Amino acid sequence: MPRTLLPSGLRIVTEEERSVRSAAFGIWVNVGSRDESLSTAGASHFLEHLLFKGTKRRSALEISSAIEAVGGETNAFTSKEYTCFYARVIDKDLPLAVDVISDLITSSNVKQADVDAERKVVLEELAMRDDDPSDLIHDLFLEKYYGDTPLGRPILGTVKSINSMSRSTVFNYYKKRYLPQDLVVAVAGNIKHKNVVSLVEEALSKDNFLNQAKSSFKIRASKNVKVAGKAQVALLDRKTEQAHLVYGVPGIAREDKRRFALSILSSALGGGMSSRLFQEIREKRGLAYSTYAYNQQFAGSGVLTFYVGCKPDKADEAIRVIQGILQDVAQHGLSMEEITRAKGAVSGALVLSQEDTGSRMTRIGKSELVYGQVLSFDEILREIAEVTPEQIKEIARQILPVSPTLAVVGPFRSTSKFERLIK
Repeated sequence: MPRTLLPSGLRIVTEEERSVRSAAFGIWVNVGSRDESLSTAGASHFLEHLLFKGTKRRSALEISSAIEAVGGETNAFTSKEYTCFYARVIDKDLPLAVDVISDLITSSNVKQADVDAERKVVLEELAMRDDDPSDLIHDLFLEKYYGDTPLGRPILGTVKSINSMSRSTVFNYYKKRYLPQDLVVAVAGNIKHKNVVSLVEEALSKDNFLNQAKSSFKIRASKNVKVAGKAQVALLDRKTEQAHLVYGVPGIAREDKRRFALSILSSALGGGMSSRLFQEIREKRGLAYSTYAYNQQFAGSGVLTFYVGCKPDKADEAIRVIQGILQDVAQHGLSMEEITRAKGAVSGALVLSQEDTGSRMTRIGKSELVYGQVLSFDEILREIAEVTPEQIKEIARQILPVSPTLAVVGPFRSTSKFERLIK
C-alpha cells in the first residue's frame, strides 16, 4: 500500500484502481468526542459543521458549489475517536477536491456569526435524534455503560454544552487539535500516489500549515477504560408504539487480535436474516421487525450489543430470547454451518463494500489513523479465514455470560422488572 510520511508528521495513503473514473479524497483527523471535556462536549461535531461555513478564500456557498459544479459530493462525519472530511469526484477533478477539503482544514474562519447560526442547526440535530427512539437508544446505552465519561457522552454533545459553547472555545479547539501530525490523507480511485503527494503538499502548505513545529504522529493510546458497572438498566419513559431495547455485554478493544473472531461471532448472532437473533426473534416468534447485533471497538475498550424494536408487552420475552441465545452459544459455541456462513458474510461484505472508491478511501484512511498501518485485502481475508471454531467458542465463553447493561426506550414507568430480568 503506497504510503508517504511527511516531515510534519502528516501521513498520506493511497489505493489505485485503474478500472474506475472516480477518486475519493479524505482527510482524517485524530480527534473525536472522546477527546472532549465536560465543558467542551460536542465540540468535535460542532467544529465539523463550522469548517464548512467559510474559509479565507471561499464562502460556504463557494465550498459546496465548487464540488457540486463538477458532479461531485462532499461531506464529513464525527465519531468517538476521529473526524473525517471527504469529497468524491471524477478523477480529473481530484486537484479541485484536494484544494477544497484542504482549505477547510487549514484556513477556516470560524466566525462568531457562523457559530451562532450553526449552533441552531446542531440543536435541531439533537432534537431530531431525540424524536427518533431507534436512534436515541444507542446513545442512551453508551451513557449507561460508560457513565459520565468521554466515551459515554453523546457525539452531538448536549443542549446545555452546545448552548454554552463560545466561539473562542471552538476556535481554540480547532487550532489545538487540527495539526499535521494528527492528520491522515487517504485517496482511492483512478489516481497516482506521486501525483497525490504533490497535490496534498501544495494544498496544505498554504498559510504555512505544514511548516508548524515538526512532530511525530501518535496512535491513540490503549488505556484501560472503566465502565459504570454491570447488570444496569437505563430507562427513558416514552409513549411510543414500540419498545426499543439495546442489550450489551463487554466486547474487546480495537487493537485486540481477537477482533476477527468477534466479528464472525457478531455476524452469526445478529448480522443478517440467517443469524440466530433474526431467526429466533423475527422468523420463529414474530416479535420484531428490526433486530440485529453489532460490536463497537475503541482504544482500550469495546462492547457487543443487541438491538430489538418490539411491542412493549413483548419486551420481556425479547430479552429472554436474547439471553437464551447468548447462554446457548457461550456453552456450546456455534455450529460449523454457522461459522462457515458468518465467515462468508464478513468476507463477502468486505469485498462488496470495496466496489466504491469512497469505501476504499474509508478503509485505508481509518486503518492508517487508528492502527498506523493498512492491511491488504488478502491479509484481512486470510485473518478471517484462519479464525478457528475454538477461538470463537473461547471468546463467546468469555464475554457472552457477563452481566449485561440494558437500555430501554418505551412506555415503562419503572426499571424494576428489567432489573429482575438481567440479574
